[in-house]
Amino acid sequence: MSHDVAILGVGMHQWGKWGKNFVEYGLKATQDALKDAGLEWRDIQLIAGAETVRNGYPGYVAGATFAEAMGWTGARISSSYAACASGAQAINDARAQILAGFCDVALVIGADTTPKGFLAPNAGERWNDPDWLRFRLMGCTNPTYFALAARRRMDVYGATEEDFAAVKVKNARHGMANPYARYHKEFTLQQVLESPMVADPLRLFEICATSDGAAAVILTSMEFAKSRNVDPVKVRAVATTTPTFPCTTLEMPNISTDSAVAVSEPTRPFKASIAHDAYEEAGLGPDDMSLAEVYDLSSALELDWYENLGLCAEGEAEKLLRDGDTRIGGRIPVNTSGGLASFGEAVPAQAVAQVCELTWQLRGDAGDRQVKGATAGITANIGLFGHGSSVICSK
Repeated sequence: MSHDVAILGVGMHQWGKWGKNFVEYGLKATQDALKDAGLEWRDIQLIAGAETVRNGYPGYVAGATFAEAMGWTGARISSSYAACASGAQAINDARAQILAGFCDVALVIGADTTPKGFLAPNAGERWNDPDWLRFRLMGCTNPTYFALAARRRMDVYGATEEDFAAVKVKNARHGMANPYARYHKEFTLQQVLESPMVADPLRLFEICATSDGAAAVILTSMEFAKSRNVDPVKVRAVATTTPTFPCTTLEMPNISTDSAVAVSEPTRPFKASIAHDAYEEAGLGPDDMSLAEVYDLSSALELDWYENLGLCAEGEAEKLLRDGDTRIGGRIPVNTSGGLASFGEAVPAQAVAQVCELTWQLRGDAGDRQVKGATAGITANIGLFGHGSSVICSK
């Protein structure tokens, strides 16, 4: 049985700090996706919303929020929360309902209005919440974790501060050509290295901001797409992989690792298993990919993803970067959109936005950031509490 579904439309609201309700951003992205697909609102049979949980009651029922905002039509709804992987979970839910025959046309929507500063857990005494505990017990904001991973990369593989800065320089240059990005500014290596230190060894320009924004994707069955005489970009696989015990590498929000004394470590660490499962489902491999959109919460984390996605061997990410292979025009461009370095975090929207970028690239509609001859691409994302996320799309 084929697991393919069609992408008929994509849309976004520019990311930034607009001071509006997140629903406004989602409406704009939805309307753009409908126009792109050549569909009317009444054609949508399922609204799959990626939840945003910092904006009161409507955020917790994201599918219903946008169904009501666009106008009740009796469509099915679903809402997904998986932290930063919420968008991929919503895509997976919509795809599953299409493949199961429950609907032919689905809207996936993620939108957010974020507070200033780094994301923190909700208020209250929650002693069973590992995210709350790492703030309460260790005072660990997200950049602290990013810095621990960066320091590990330096110690194990010889990464340098210049490498981390070079990732930022690359992504900022890519983002200059993306009208939906929040930041449109090029940086020199020296400018990045002279920005304030936030969590050693990571500097201000190497850590993503929090942003307002939205992204939407319209998925359909392949039969529906054919009935519209469309040769669409296809979703070939969605991986929502979880870790395998024992997990011996620190992952947010946990503040300890598992012991491997009694049980051997798994063949693949968590992040590498996410992409592996996506490749297996799609029947494709790293060599088939034309580009990748990865979760660059920090510039250092992007380097880990090069290896986790199989774009290079373990310990060779820095060489891939230094050789220019991950720039547009290189062997395997990464974060052609500009990544979170250019967008910032709008948590439920970011995994959907990655799929928007793959769609534009595979259609040949990416303008000055176009990857020539793109035929397939992969996304990588991860949400708190073991929410893996990877989507593979192809022509």
